[in-house]
Amino acid sequence: MKLKMKHRINYFLALVVLFTACNETKETQEQAHLLLPVFGEKKHGGQNSQDTIYHTVGEFKLINQNKDSISEKATNNKIYVADFFFATCQSICPQMSTQLIRVQNEFKDDKDFLILSHTVNPGHDTAEVLFAYAGKYQAIPGKWHFLTGSKKTIYDLARHDYLVNALEDDGTPEGFLHSELFLLIDKQKRIRGMYDGTDSVQVNKLIADIKILKTEQVPAAVTQN
Repeated sequence: MKLKMKHRINYFLALVVLFTACNETKETQEQAHLLLPVFGEKKHGGQNSQDTIYHTVGEFKLINQNKDSISEKATNNKIYVADFFFATCQSICPQMSTQLIRVQNEFKDDKDFLILSHTVNPGHDTAEVLFAYAGKYQAIPGKWHFLTGSKKTIYDLARHDYLVNALEDDGTPEGFLHSELFLLIDKQKRIRGMYDGTDSVQVNKLIADIKILKTEQVPAAVTQN
């Protein structure tokens, strides 16, 4: 009886080890395909699924400097960089926009790459204001979009989708607080990198990581905002 019980225990333990090994192998294989990390919460797809569900940027609808409607559909099957700024900012915004000129010029002939700059002061930053700002920073039409719209939409997009700060009347001299980060978004709308947009070394890494991301040829993973 003891021998049979021992065999049963060993058999059960073997099944547990095999099941765990299979799951670890699937997770390891999945991660091996990802050349850059994925930021944000991730979870499994349910009791009968081992697919990883990643945080993604959700739906939005904004207006660019040319008064064109820009939604998340404009980013379908594209790699893009997102950031937050405002046109009258005299602190970090000029540095960030200057660095984005470098990013734009590096990929100016790449039809699958975009830049989306979101104003945190939409009450002032109309399409006309953004058009002048875009000209100041040599934005290529259709490549670099400066976006305005509902303040709630933009602030919610920053906090819940891009996972960065966007605040008004926080006590700063300019009246707005926003992240200095550039967000690298992949073709599945997942956040794949965060970089200090005021630091040229960090922006060098962003440019290098975009090139790495372009070589990542894997099926789209399960995503959920």
